[in-house]
Order: sequence, then C-alpha cells, then structure tokens
Amino acid sequence: MSVTSIREARARRKRRIRGRMSGTATRPRVSVFRSNKAIYAQLVDDVTATTIVAARSGEVDGSGLKKAEVARKVGELLAQRAKDKGIESVVFDRSGYLYHGRVKALAEGAREGGLAF
Repeated sequence: MSVTSIREARARRKRRIRGRMSGTATRPRVSVFRSNKAIYAQLVDDVTATTIVAARSGEVDGSGLKKAEVARKVGELLAQRAKDKGIESVVFDRSGYLYHGRVKALAEGAREGGLAF
C-alpha cells in the first residue's frame, strides 16, 4: 500500500465533503483555502459555477497580529462584502481542513460579521 501525502489526503477529504455539499445563489458555499502564510475565502454559487464574493488576508491590515486574528478579520471582511450583495445565509466548506485554528477563526469572524451557517 502506498503512503499518501498530506496534500493527497486533504484532496480526498475535500472530494468526499464536496460530494454532499453544494451552494446556490440564495445560499452560497464558503470555500476556504489556507496556505502557510495566507488564508483565502470565497462565496461560490455551484449552480452557475461562479464566485460571488472573495476575501483574502492580503486585503486586511495584519501587522502585528497572529494568523488566527488575521483569519478572523478576513471572515469579517467576507461577511461585509456578502451583506453588500444581499447574502445572509451560507454553507461552510472547510475544504478538507480541520475545523480548528485559522479555519475556525475565519468562520467565527464571518458569523460575527452577520453571516448565518
């Protein structure tokens, strides 16, 4: 049996999660990508395969903050942009990452910003 890498294992988890989850125009999917330095989030309408709103850590002022605090700000920014588009309810897709640390902080920031999931 071959040993799967961390990326391959996350890709398998992501495919398994996405098989059960889908976003619509009224309730889009929040897709999260986390790298070592940055975090990205976007609202996706899977019916038309379009990105409605996006936010990334490069857009917020993160000087002197920890990565989880920056992720919380990204979640708040995403929620603000979603509110401007008239979106209040979303489905959270953690993309195979554990709901812990920066991913959890982003979700909590989005909830504080007014998104419901």
